[in-house]
Amino acid sequence: MVTRKSVPAPQPIGGIDLYLKKIFTLMFGAVGVTAITAFITIYLGGIQLLVGPGGMTPLFYILVFGGLALSIWAQVRAFSMRPAVAAILLFVYAVTIGLALTPIIWGGLAVNPASIVWAFVISAAMFAFMAAFGYKTAKDLSFLGIFLMMGMIGLILVGVVSMIWTLGGTFSTIVCAIGVLVFALFTAYDMQTLKRSYEVLGDDTQKDQLAVLGALHLYISFIAMFQYVLGLLNRD
Repeated sequence: MVTRKSVPAPQPIGGIDLYLKKIFTLMFGAVGVTAITAFITIYLGGIQLLVGPGGMTPLFYILVFGGLALSIWAQVRAFSMRPAVAAILLFVYAVTIGLALTPIIWGGLAVNPASIVWAFVISAAMFAFMAAFGYKTAKDLSFLGIFLMMGMIGLILVGVVSMIWTLGGTFSTIVCAIGVLVFALFTAYDMQTLKRSYEVLGDDTQKDQLAVLGALHLYISFIAMFQYVLGLLNRD
């Protein structure tokens, strides 16, 4: 991210509002693309390409790890590509995640259809609250960065392990609860970081690039919260 090196020049009154509008338009657009992709896949019977008699198919794992690789590459290259190209990659990533989430949503619909709606409502409420907190708070949240990154890496490793061995019900519940907490805090942390970064960036192109990167970060947090909340709602 951008580090603060000097006192920033005053920004136009509507500048940061437009910047945030870009971020949330891209972010919620990506969430919409993910939802549409998942439900179209289920409606057209594409679930059979992702879930087979013996469990998940190779295509599912390609989507999961391919999506992870794409997100890492996009973040590394965020300030080296045009904003329009970065936005296209964001929506390609959203489609990939929509396909990868299809088995989870399909399972939720089979067990408890209402859980999908409730997971979305709860995640949206938590996201809105934590985003507002991160934007408004005067407390420096930068100290959370290393702990949240370690938590996210731990959750990824647990996710990989769960693909090989079935985790116990109690352990899975704890993992889901930790996942919700980590990505809720990530939302507040990212909002504060995006606000502060805007104040020190003078170049409009960089601000547009940062808006796409910020949308990607917030999208990941929202989708992860939805996934973990849905897991909690559908615990046996």
